[in-house]
Amino acid sequence: MFDLRPVGYVIGLLVAILGLTMLAPLVLDFVEGNGHWTVFAESSVITILVGGLVALSCQNGVREGLSIQQTFLLTTSVWLALPLFAAFPFVFGASQLSYVDAFFEAMSGMTTTGATVLTGLDELPKGILLWRAILQWLGGIGIIVVAMVFLPELRVGGMQIFKAEAFDTFGKILPRATQIASQISGIYATVTIACVVTYYVLGMNGFDAITHAFTTVSTGGMANYDASFGTFSGPHEYAASVFMVLSALPFVRYVQVLNGNLSAPFLDVQVRGFFYTLTVLVLLTSIVLTQIFPHHWEQAFREALFNITSIISGTGYSSVDYMHWGPFLITLFFFTGLVGGCAGSTACSIKIFRFQLLFASVRTQINKIKSPHGVFTPKYGGRPIGEDVLSSVMAFFVFFIVTLGVISILLSFTGLDFMTSVSGAAATLANIGPGLGEIIGPSGNYAGLNDAAKWILIASMLIGRLELLVVYALFMPVFWRG
Repeated sequence: MFDLRPVGYVIGLLVAILGLTMLAPLVLDFVEGNGHWTVFAESSVITILVGGLVALSCQNGVREGLSIQQTFLLTTSVWLALPLFAAFPFVFGASQLSYVDAFFEAMSGMTTTGATVLTGLDELPKGILLWRAILQWLGGIGIIVVAMVFLPELRVGGMQIFKAEAFDTFGKILPRATQIASQISGIYATVTIACVVTYYVLGMNGFDAITHAFTTVSTGGMANYDASFGTFSGPHEYAASVFMVLSALPFVRYVQVLNGNLSAPFLDVQVRGFFYTLTVLVLLTSIVLTQIFPHHWEQAFREALFNITSIISGTGYSSVDYMHWGPFLITLFFFTGLVGGCAGSTACSIKIFRFQLLFASVRTQINKIKSPHGVFTPKYGGRPIGEDVLSSVMAFFVFFIVTLGVISILLSFTGLDFMTSVSGAAATLANIGPGLGEIIGPSGNYAGLNDAAKWILIASMLIGRLELLVVYALFMPVFWRG
């Protein structure tokens, strides 16, 4: 019989910890004297009690390892359970959202998508704004652990190619997760603190510096203002670009640097591929923007650097309404969002390494056509690529494209126009945040969509953040046999 207790125990603990994090916005609102702190007090008590009771009731079933079925179920259930409780402050608080809107906002935060249904951000209590930032920050560290511990073990989307890197001797999954999280958390917190200090030195007030650092390092992109990052300009955009890039790189490389391997980031094939792609896109966008901003090359470069970095990393900040930049750049932005950062980072979308593996496979096939009797083996970083890795990557691409199409069609059935449907599907499945068009573009948000569309997008955010196959496997009867 399938044992749910180990899964329930972990979920219960994490829900209880989530309740404890609600104390931070509680204290902030109490100090501010706006009376909104009682919302977080009520939400915290409910969340801690429910999480604690679930953990206690499942404690006698805890063991060191998890089966493959339990691991898949745990990975998906965590990203469902936490937003369910994280939505409470949005329902009970000053935002007074319906539960579907609150769940949408919480899921967007935990998956670091950055799509929002909130308007009037400039007037909301600071506790709500801090809570959004905390959700994204927690989601960022959570997805790093998932990408470094669970996905390689589950052989999802070619991630098994990283299974032998850095942490392959940690034993079974739960102990590995604990050890990796402790090392990564220190680095993650250090980068966040550096970002806070940088923003503060450049002129942000303390609150804005903290919340925007949380959403920058997590590549979440939820800002404190309706104008997103357009409230700031100049040096802030350069600083944000630097930290978005740092967060889009594999955190395992930072661990290796701290352990004395200073060349690790420079030898990583996907890191080099990411910088090459980013450089080409920024330069191309800068050249086009010089036609829009004649004699203002610095502005053209800055806007190109910030907005391209934001989109490719999946952060989703916007400093301007790039819908006015013409069809070429709008199309470029759409496909840039589908590229993504590096595996093992807070970035989202398809990821650079999958494109590299795809191109390696295509190159090998072309060589075989040219020389039918030759022996050609696709390689990644100088190492041969196994057939299982290539099959996993191809399956991921197929599932991604099919899922994108299905979600787009479902959204169109809710009454949305073509651009909103397709860009909304891409923005949530790739966890970017803003879509294209007047409704969900950089100058809009998702508040105007009907409930059916929001539920579809909630599912899209979850599926995309967990690399599709983790969620889909749960609905396959063959997966549960044996």
